[in-house]
Amino acid sequence: MAASPTPPQHVLFETTDHEWAGEYLTGVYGGKFRLGMGKKGAPVRFSRLVTDTFAFITATHVADIGYILESVPMLMVARPRTTPVDYRYGGAEYRFGPGEVHLSNTTEDHPPIQARWHNGAVQAVTFPFPLLDQVAAPAETRRPGPVRFTDVCTTTRDGAHQLIATIDYLATSLRDRPETMNEPLVKGAVARLLAAATLTAFPNTALVDPTIEDRHDAHPATLRRAIAFIDDHAHLDISTADIAAAAHVSIRALPYAFRRHRGTTPTGYLRQARLQHAHQDLLAADPTTRVTVTEIAARWGFFHPGRFAHYYRTAYGRPPCQTLRRDT
Repeated sequence: MAASPTPPQHVLFETTDHEWAGEYLTGVYGGKFRLGMGKKGAPVRFSRLVTDTFAFITATHVADIGYILESVPMLMVARPRTTPVDYRYGGAEYRFGPGEVHLSNTTEDHPPIQARWHNGAVQAVTFPFPLLDQVAAPAETRRPGPVRFTDVCTTTRDGAHQLIATIDYLATSLRDRPETMNEPLVKGAVARLLAAATLTAFPNTALVDPTIEDRHDAHPATLRRAIAFIDDHAHLDISTADIAAAAHVSIRALPYAFRRHRGTTPTGYLRQARLQHAHQDLLAADPTTRVTVTEIAARWGFFHPGRFAHYYRTAYGRPPCQTLRRDT
């Protein structure tokens, strides 16, 4: 469960000193970054959108510059924007162009990576490896070890497109609605959304289908423990792994229990619980104040206003703005 968050930040860094640029990236991300193999004195610019959990960085330069990355302790998903990237990793060579995404590393202790591109921009999104375990790994697992990726290339075109759409949406939301993205429940939800989209896009070691043991664990007592935990902690940034741990089952058994006995998913029930809290806040709000539906929705983890309105209308038969204004 997350501590009190700090507001998203927009940080700019620009230099013609490539050694300094490498030191800057090393200080930001850990591991070791080195820049070189290009025209000395060419300007390099880094624009970063940063949250407590994940960050976007766009690297732009006007000359042929190479990067060497070693043991970066967080996952980096790279996306060429205006130039192809030549890439060497684990003895293999790749070229990725605009419209594609790839991993810059698959583990924290990865071998050295060499990347090089001409003038243009490349975007990357970074987040800590343990975030993957909140989405795909069991809370109490029969398959020890963290989730890891087995290739830097995407598995399917659809998965890549979904990941790109997720990146675009979150980056735009960070720029345009930073106050919403600073809500603890929103920040936790979007971080896990990003991790889930990345797991869908790239081949990995996650085991998501329930085993025979998981199916045996999916009994009514599991559901009761999970529901009690959600009801008591819906106001906190809880993950599926947290719920599974509270129910004393694996993260794979949990969805199976909800589908079998409730016809929904753990996240679906959590959304329903938070929707009810949002409804109570709308009813309790003073209509003469400047509180908005978007603010109340974000307070309860709904970062997409249109989807919140859809969920609310489905549950309560009216748009949330009418409840806030007390229209009859």
